[in-house]
Parts: sequence; C-alpha cells; structure tokens
Amino acid sequence: MSNFAETVVPNADVEPVLSVRDLKTSFLTSKGWVEIVKGISFDIGPRETLAVVGESGSGKSVTALSIMRLLDPEMSRVDGSVKLAGRELLKLSPGEMRNIRGRQMGMIFQEAMTSLNPLQTVGQQIAEVLSIHGLYSGQAALKEAERLLDRVRIPGAASRLKDYPHSLSGGMRQRVMIAMALACKPKLLIADEPTTALDVTIQAQILQLIKQLQQEEGMGVLFITHDMGVVAEVADRTVVMLQGKAVEADSTEVIFERAENPYTRALIAAVPKLGQGSQKGPQHFPILDRKTGTIVTGRERPDTVRHDAEPVLRVKDLTKRFDIPGGLFSGPSGRVHAVEKVSFDLRAGETLSLVGESGCGKSTTGRAIMRLIEPQSGEVSIEGTDIRALDKERMRDMRRHIQMIFQDPYASLNPRINIGEAIAEPFLTHKLGTRQQAREKAMDLLERVGLSPDMASRFPAQFSGGQRQRICIARALSLEPKVIVADESVSALDVSIKAQVVNLMMDLQEQFGLSYLFISHDMAVVERISHQVAVMYLGEIVEKGPVAAVFGNPQHPYTKRLMAAVPVPDPARRKQLRPVSNDEVKSPIRPVDYVPPQRDYREISPGHIVQAWGDDWKV
Repeated sequence: MSNFAETVVPNADVEPVLSVRDLKTSFLTSKGWVEIVKGISFDIGPRETLAVVGESGSGKSVTALSIMRLLDPEMSRVDGSVKLAGRELLKLSPGEMRNIRGRQMGMIFQEAMTSLNPLQTVGQQIAEVLSIHGLYSGQAALKEAERLLDRVRIPGAASRLKDYPHSLSGGMRQRVMIAMALACKPKLLIADEPTTALDVTIQAQILQLIKQLQQEEGMGVLFITHDMGVVAEVADRTVVMLQGKAVEADSTEVIFERAENPYTRALIAAVPKLGQGSQKGPQHFPILDRKTGTIVTGRERPDTVRHDAEPVLRVKDLTKRFDIPGGLFSGPSGRVHAVEKVSFDLRAGETLSLVGESGCGKSTTGRAIMRLIEPQSGEVSIEGTDIRALDKERMRDMRRHIQMIFQDPYASLNPRINIGEAIAEPFLTHKLGTRQQAREKAMDLLERVGLSPDMASRFPAQFSGGQRQRICIARALSLEPKVIVADESVSALDVSIKAQVVNLMMDLQEQFGLSYLFISHDMAVVERISHQVAVMYLGEIVEKGPVAAVFGNPQHPYTKRLMAAVPVPDPARRKQLRPVSNDEVKSPIRPVDYVPPQRDYREISPGHIVQAWGDDWKV
C-alpha cells in the first residue's frame, strides 16, 4: 500500500465531505521548524467514519487541529490541501474560518471538563453556539438547547439546562460536548479521543450515540483514537499513523483481517479481548518486537500464588463515608457511602482486581487500605498486623510493606528532581542504607523495569507516559513491598504501552512474589492480569471469585452490564446498534440516618459468590 491518497478514497461517485491531500504540519522550536505531520491524505464521505489511529505522538491529534485551523499561526505551519465540500480551508481568512467551525465542522475533544466553561450553565453554552452562528437567540436558543440535550439522551433535559459542568458525570459532560458539536448540524464531526477517559459502559453509550446521530444527520466522522477495539466498533475505513506518517490505510475489515505493517499488527494484537483469559492464571499480552517486526506472545507463566500461606492482606467490613456539609450551624446534610463493608483476602503472589465504574468506591477502597484516608470502621491487616491500630510513626514503617502506584505518573513525580533521586528517596527516607546503596538500588530497579540506568539523571518531563509509569513502579519497588495497590495504573496509556506495562507487572510479580490490588474499570485487562476479581457497585462488592469463574459465568446484572460494554474488536459488528443501557451509576449519597440493609450472598461455585439483587435491576 504505497499510495495512501488512493487507498483511502471512499467512493469516486460521491463527493467527499472532507478531502485532505498531502497535509504537512510543522512547529517552530528552538532548533527551527520540525515537521510533525508528514504528508497524509484521505477522503471522508457522507455517513462515513474514518478512524485515524496511532499511539501518543504519532501526529493524529495534530492532524485534526490542522484541519480545524486551531493551531497557533505564529508557532505552526500547515501545508497541503484541506477541502470541506470542495471549499479549500487553508486559504480562508480567520474570520471566514470561524464561520466554518461549529457551523459546518464540529469537534469533540478528549476532556470535556477542560472544554466547557465552568462559570456558565450547559444550557447557556449550547445556546451561545446557536446565537453566534445566527440560528436562534434568546429563549428560542434555550429551547433548542433543551431539544439537543434530549437528542443526546440526557434524561430530564429541561432541568439539566441549568446545571453547571461540575455537577455532571463524565459521560454526561461528553454528551453535552456532542450536543454543542451537533448544534448547527455540521457536515463533518471530528472526535478526538472522545471516550479515552470514560468508563467502559459510558464509552459504549457514547460510541452508540455517535453512530446513531451520524446516520440521522448524514455526517462524515473523523474519529481519532489509539484503541483498535474502538476502531472496530465505529470505523468504515482506517488510517494507521506512526511518527507523523500514514503507514497503512484500507477498509477496517481488511486492516483487521490481513494488516501488512507490523506496527498495525501490534496495535491489533495488543487489544485485550474478553474470553482470552486463561484457566491457568494471568497471561502476557502480545507485543511488537520492533527490531524484528514480529509479535511476541510471551511464555507460559508459572503459578505465583502461595495457596498454602496465610493472606498477606486481609480486609474485613471496611467502611468509609464522607459527610456532606449542611448549613453554617447545622450538622451534615447527608453522607456519601463510598465504601460499605468491603471484605477480601489477598495472598502472596496473587492479583486481586477491583472493577467497576467511576464512583463505585474502588479507588476509595485502595486509599483507605493505605490509610491515605481514614476509614470509619473495619479491619485491615498486613501479615497479621492491624494497620488501623498503628500510630503515625509505626504506620510510616508499615508502608514499607504496602506501596501504591497512581493513575497519573506525572502528578506522582516531583518535576524538580531527577528520576534517580525519585527512586532512591523512599529507600533513604526509611533509612535502609547509605546514599551509595540507594543509587545502586535505583540503577538496578531502572534496569528491571526496562529502562537504561544512564537515564537516572533525566527529569520526569523528558519521559513518555509509559516510561513515567515504569519509573513509578521502580520507586514503589525500592522498599521491597509485599503488596502494591495499583490504582488505574495503566488506564491512561496507549494500548501497546499498556500491554508492555502489564507484562512488566506480571514479570515483577514472578520475580519478587508481589501481591497486587489492581484497581481498574477495564474488564478485558482485568481478565488477563488477575487471579481473583471483585466487582464493586455503589461502594459494595456485588460479585467476587476466581477470574475464570466470574468471567466465564457472570451472575450479577451489573457484572453482565460491564462485560457487555467492552468493545469487541470485530469489524463485522460495526453496523450493529447494540442495546446499551443509558443509565448512569446511581448516587451513593444517603440521608444522615440511613442504615444500609443486610446483604445476602450465595456461592455459585468454590470461591465464587454473588450478592442477591432485587427486581429493580436491569442489564
């Protein structure tokens, strides 16, 4: 496939909505002009979805911003041709381009919260788009905004008009962004990683919504993502980008069935698929050996769990509630029941995953176990020591045995100290040796996590996201802990980098006998890395057991809902509009005098238990 300008033209008989030819984008740096997008070409027809896929830094988002003319003209240079319905966009004046944006081209960004004005209601923001483009004004604009919110399946649209962005969930905020993008019925919708930060169930809702609205409005869609599972769900055709170039382009079916480029094959191989979990335990993800261009599937892993030993971590009836302040002279007006009587055991060498959507209490559980927040009640013991009974000094010593890896590695590292010092710091703080020993330990750990020891003098900003997460893993290992709490530690990573980091965690578990409490909303990754899994909903564990039992025979409706929402990397299913629940997770806020009901559990098979549920549950 040498001529990508030809291979990505949809239909010669239909005029494309968008036609891009030899697009090149350069940025001005201290070293002069650096070309980021290196001559990419494609067409998008009406009702057609083209996916531009690649890892971070491949140039896909810059491609979208170049098409929209949203780059700083003093610091960037865009060459080539971009035509919208036959009209050349790169020659338009800034004023003419402003009329095009929103009116004929809509864009959905990755993080809705940073794209919405926190000081305006969502109704005002949608009405503003309509007013700017002269379609409606005043009360008519607000009425149309209500219709648009209803159109993107936001329940109670009339009341939601007066809500501010912070009072909406992530999924609802993304729906508001879609409503704004579609307000003027554009010919083209550009969706830049619109579901990356969302839970799997909310992601499924947004993908279905975009597909439905596309068919109703006849839009062309440019969908930018790094997730090949999402590509299979939405895209008619696919362009794969690497280092600013299109390395492969064809129909999505052809890409998945017989991809020619090894990088494309690696992206597809790294997509976690439900049903690929092993009865024998966790499995490595396939990854690309960039030297040979071949896919490495990984060796058979031994059983790392010490089945005959006492649990290294034992949690019983852990409860954490947050008071909601009332008036100035009154008590709390309610309580958030974040974690409610959570119990589980974690053995040496075992991975237990806590899964569920945002707000289910899984991260609060991890922080309460670490005593980063203090639980109201319950027991947390490490090798028989009740850590809730420890004072601050003894708790600090106990943290040698239980460490945490957070979701955002950049926020976890001090940008002012180099990574060698960052890894050595816990070792020195706990007085485990001399500075020379700490340096040697840092060098050894960098090598163990797949980085070069000579990188120790670099600062966090000089590393990629995947490398920074490896640094955080090395820092957690510097104290030789028994338990690591990994809180969404791979959810923000590209799919191939995610595969590498998960493989690394499993290798380190084998080397050091580590136990992981793996907190995630990604069911497909959980199936691959876990020995045990516990599904959380509204602060409670609703199903728990061996991963093969829970995934092979899910019982609770919520577990089934999570699994049904996982993207299926099969392009044959693309045209199907799957039934997806539009229900958001219910609020965990309760009255001050609320007493949780006594829960009943039944055992389905050895170790596989499920909470009884009422008639109000639907999948």
